Amino acid sequence: MKEKILIKDIASQLNVSITTVSFVINGKAKEKNISDALAKRVLDLVEKLDYQPNALAKSLRTGKTKILGFLVDDISEPFFSGIARFIDEKASEMGYKILFSSTRNDQKKAIELLQIFRDRHVDGYIIALPEGLENEISKLIQTKKPVVLFDRYVPELKTDYVVIDNQGSTYEATQHLIDNGYKNIGFITIDTEQQQMIDRLAGYEQAIKEHNLSLHIKKLNYVNSADSIKQMTHFFSTEEGLDAVIFAANYICMDGLRTFRQMEINILEDLAVVSFDDFELLEFCNPPVTAIAQPLEAIAERIMKTLLSKLNSDKGSSEYTESILPAVLNIRGSSLRKSQTVK
Repeated sequence: MKEKILIKDIASQLNVSITTVSFVINGKAKEKNISDALAKRVLDLVEKLDYQPNALAKSLRTGKTKILGFLVDDISEPFFSGIARFIDEKASEMGYKILFSSTRNDQKKAIELLQIFRDRHVDGYIIALPEGLENEISKLIQTKKPVVLFDRYVPELKTDYVVIDNQGSTYEATQHLIDNGYKNIGFITIDTEQQQMIDRLAGYEQAIKEHNLSLHIKKLNYVNSADSIKQMTHFFSTEEGLDAVIFAANYICMDGLRTFRQMEINILEDLAVVSFDDFELLEFCNPPVTAIAQPLEAIAERIMKTLLSKLNSDKGSSEYTESILPAVLNIRGSSLRKSQTVK
């Protein structure tokens, strides 16, 4: 087994101090008045011996680990997995590694994961904020470590965040259904204080009220998919006259499609359908489902740009960036004009 080369071995071979070698390796030769000739000798030997610096020792010297913490509810969900993929690509380009974790909506687990991130001395945090974790995130912000929230935010937390225009995009989707002749439009969401869900509901309510239509809102007490389907079955069975429905998130839409199957509800023929969050399965429905698509790559790029800006700025900076990106309504067959539906 090849013996690991240490910095002291390089110093010994060149008959210089360990400190001198360290300064050269860390790019401080000119700052420390080390001659170009000596710096070249050090770097040449480093290359010849294939010296690999100790990452932990380097982090102790520089105060940077080049590691970021990424925390979401469930990384297997299409939206979060898509963001994670783009974040990983962009972080790698910039020399960073990511610790990916899911809370599974477990507050205790979320607190434990944040502690692991702290123990690993991550340079910054990328978080889709779980409910009930506001105090923990507030403590993180006070440490001056960069924290970038995405998908959701809390107005009281003064930190950087990247979200889409949830209210505007849901308003547009509701208006699209109204323009296509639908008058009794349901909106299925979850009973939550998460700001992005509140904003989506507000967009629906705004469009409905502008046209003096009736609100048909179902707030699920979300526990799991099976329970969600039971609640939706009751809603569709008792809410008379519905001709369209908007699902406020991709996992709600998935449960809605399962409910349709159990109740033998046909997309478009019985109900026009729009989903918030686009995902591949929707294109294979019959007919394909209209959906609000979040710009995953643009969100990831803005997250990394915001985070790196903070990492490279003065730690004392209290300014933060609010990034609100536009979404796209992908119109498909599930929301055709009402006159085009087959009854």
